[in-house]
Amino acid sequence: MNRKDFLSLSTKAAMFFGLSTAFSCKEEASDKTIPLLNKTAKGTAFALKAPKINKVNVGIIGCGNRGQVLVQMFDWLVKNDNAEIVAVSDLRKEKTDKLNEHLKKTHNKTADAYYGNPEEWKKVVERDDIDLLIIATPWEWHTPMALYGMEKGKHVACEVPVAYTLEDCWKLIETAERTQKHCMMLENCCFNNEELWVLNMVNQGVFGDLTHAEGAYIHDLRKHLLDEKYYEDQWRIKHHLNKDGNFYTTHGLGPISQYMDIGRGDTYDHVVSMSSREKSLSDAAKHAGINKFSNIKCGDMNTTMIKTKLGKTIMLQFDVHTGRPYDRLNTVVGTKAVHEGYPSKLYINDEELAWWGHEWLKPEKYKEYREKYNHPLWDKLKSQISDNSVGHGGMDFVMIYRLIRCLNEGLPLDINVYDSVLWSAITPISELSVAQNSSSIKVPDFTGGTWKNKNKSEMLRDI
Repeated sequence: MNRKDFLSLSTKAAMFFGLSTAFSCKEEASDKTIPLLNKTAKGTAFALKAPKINKVNVGIIGCGNRGQVLVQMFDWLVKNDNAEIVAVSDLRKEKTDKLNEHLKKTHNKTADAYYGNPEEWKKVVERDDIDLLIIATPWEWHTPMALYGMEKGKHVACEVPVAYTLEDCWKLIETAERTQKHCMMLENCCFNNEELWVLNMVNQGVFGDLTHAEGAYIHDLRKHLLDEKYYEDQWRIKHHLNKDGNFYTTHGLGPISQYMDIGRGDTYDHVVSMSSREKSLSDAAKHAGINKFSNIKCGDMNTTMIKTKLGKTIMLQFDVHTGRPYDRLNTVVGTKAVHEGYPSKLYINDEELAWWGHEWLKPEKYKEYREKYNHPLWDKLKSQISDNSVGHGGMDFVMIYRLIRCLNEGLPLDINVYDSVLWSAITPISELSVAQNSSSIKVPDFTGGTWKNKNKSEMLRDI
């Protein structure tokens, strides 16, 4: 690469890595983009154990759509003295009131409410009686709130993504390692019945050696993105106006990473990303008579390819613009079996290598595998799951249950700060690759080399 091209790439890289473009344009400072790519962590927050907390006092920041669901996931845990919600915060009083209505009805008590001022959430963080912060705000607040929480001695559980610039990814790693506080991304799809079943089969050798997987977030969000009320101040569509890449990696990537022992014997090596042209969301805006969203940068479909250090491949797709059925793909390919989701189907490799008659398992045989390898966690919690009418079919409850019980017992969390950051970092890396004509981008080592240590997913433990 010649000097002129290098400076051009450095400037563009700075834009996507969270650096100042004015800073990067200075010729003498261009080399400062390189340390962000080659930086490494200490790895001292892996398998982090914090002192046991018999009853976890919880503060919830963000009482909108997601916050209202998450608070209901605590009902069983509060009744059993595993946790208590003591403070809630939102910009709007009507949202904290609605959340407290649920607490009053279900637990005969309310939480202290902080609202109105954009800085009110800090009062929740600064309380001495809070152990855990739940962050369910728009994306741009996730990292600053998580950082402030850890600095104030709180464990943090944050909605996805935990960060969307590489600079913020490094801030989270460094702060978690220094403060020795948990920072978990609330990736609920890792706790879904189908994904836990597949994980259990992978662990028990049904798939043999994994070679490839596919995940996605394919979800028609046009109505919600264009609605002036659903996402407060239409915050979510604003990300689509100026950026192009995969903005929602973790629903597909989280479960796949657990299948592949990412961070526990393998890790991502490099990424290539490509986006289609944009058409569907702008057409929907035009049809709805909304002219302010006529120029949308994010393509209708982004496809991102990841190769791991051990040679496995992952395909991720992201499409919230087009009208098509919801799909997370959940495809897993191994030397002995293949699974595809939506609808779930399983293929068991014929050891006789008969090259004809390939077909998915018949319903009765598929049922045998579901029953034999169903994850024990889902069986253990089936009565509590059936009592929840909300929460994405039970996976939200399982996620919150595991989080609180790990804190009760002083155990490492199922999803640690390295997982959270690594899965989130694919967003800015995909943006950089798209901007560079689908160039291959190396993934930084956020783990300090701890990924080389072979460990099984914490999701396989019983609590």
